[in-house]
Amino acid sequence: MEPNASKKRVLLLGGTGAIGTYLAPELASRGFDVYVTSRSAHESTEAGITYLKGDARADNAFLDAQLSLHYDAIVDFLIYNTGAFQNRYGRFLDSTDHYLFLSSYRVFANAGLTPLTEESPRLLDTIDDPEYLATDEYALTKARQENLLRGDGRKNFTIIRPAITYSKERFQLGTMEAKEFIGKAVSNKPVLFAREMLDKQTTMSWAGDVAKMIAALVLNEAAFGETYVVSTSEHHSWREVIEVYHERIGLKIKPVPLRKYQNAIGRPWQIKYDRMFDRIVDNSKILAISGLDQSDLMPLSEGLSKELEQFLGNPSEQTKELIRRGGDSALKTHLRNAARYCKEGVLLRAIQNRLYRIPAYKKLVQKRKKKQAEKAAQKRETDR
Repeated sequence: MEPNASKKRVLLLGGTGAIGTYLAPELASRGFDVYVTSRSAHESTEAGITYLKGDARADNAFLDAQLSLHYDAIVDFLIYNTGAFQNRYGRFLDSTDHYLFLSSYRVFANAGLTPLTEESPRLLDTIDDPEYLATDEYALTKARQENLLRGDGRKNFTIIRPAITYSKERFQLGTMEAKEFIGKAVSNKPVLFAREMLDKQTTMSWAGDVAKMIAALVLNEAAFGETYVVSTSEHHSWREVIEVYHERIGLKIKPVPLRKYQNAIGRPWQIKYDRMFDRIVDNSKILAISGLDQSDLMPLSEGLSKELEQFLGNPSEQTKELIRRGGDSALKTHLRNAARYCKEGVLLRAIQNRLYRIPAYKKLVQKRKKKQAEKAAQKRETDR
């Protein structure tokens, strides 16, 4: 047990994902009481870990209730747009002794084959692409949110930048997630991959190692106000990564021109401003503060084998469905998702949220609500 961890409470916001799945037990093993928010119910099977059902991103009442408890540390895995983060980051800094913000290595500009360090230039500060800069795409969002934290004046935060991280049900290939290629691989169907991306260098870390790195930062005063790239320094070409997947699950790819890959998969900004860069990491800063050595970290081949074996050997219902639909075309998948979103009202809510950002529409809605309130009040008077 860490001597400074006794009785300390840590809140993981959205902590049931790729990294949080490993971070919660890692912190518990160090003597912390760990509380994990999740939109779905989870039953804890490990001492020191408590799950809290609620949407900490969208449900302000739920979030306020948690922040009022003043956890010693908060690790924030949630994804916000810049405006939403601007409205709440101050509350996080006020409500805890140590706020750990999950950014991303994707904030970095192209460094070629030079290893990325915490001080490497960022896309936001270096590129001249008005169309891209006008977006709030993930890499820009994270960089802007880093700026908000640094500009606040307080130092009770740490910025964490993971590279690609694979975990229990999180696997990546190029810009594809598990649902887009694992099912096809085990169904012996080829997966499209950009020919121009094959020999680009990438860095992929095992989530268990990343969890150990983050755990070493929690309530560590030497980390306050600092930024850390949390990653292995081992790197491979995508061609080599594909070979590992081929050996483990029989993945076969169909090399295609970059434009065809982008048309099929989408995510043009991620392709242009990340996967078409060589990504090599210098992790000396996080190794120094965590006491880890590169030799302690899981090699890619071993780590992917371990997680894929668990993923396919003891599949969840979600994994079974993923495999069952492995042969679906991209169009069929998109149409199925669209139908589900329409049924659940997701698309309608998304459209309404977007429209509400337009001042004229917002004013119209508020005027309509005011009239409805007046009519309701008149009716109540009449009923009396």
